[in-house]
Amino acid sequence: MLIIDSKDCENIDKALRKYKKKFEKSKTLLKLRARQAFIKPSIKRRGEVLKAVYKQNLAIGKIEK
Repeated sequence: MLIIDSKDCENIDKALRKYKKKFEKSKTLLKLRARQAFIKPSIKRRGEVLKAVYKQNLAIGKIEK
């Protein structure tokens, strides 16, 4: 649960903006979407390996972004 500290003189728009930023940083929506469907561990691992290979190729300079 996200809690936003708001002062009495604070505008509601400011408080809403703070809430939205905090919501994005907590990655709640990403977690929710990930839990909508079951992904087999082998497929999850394969994705992680492919991502690591891509990052490594980017660092070496084989791939330009």
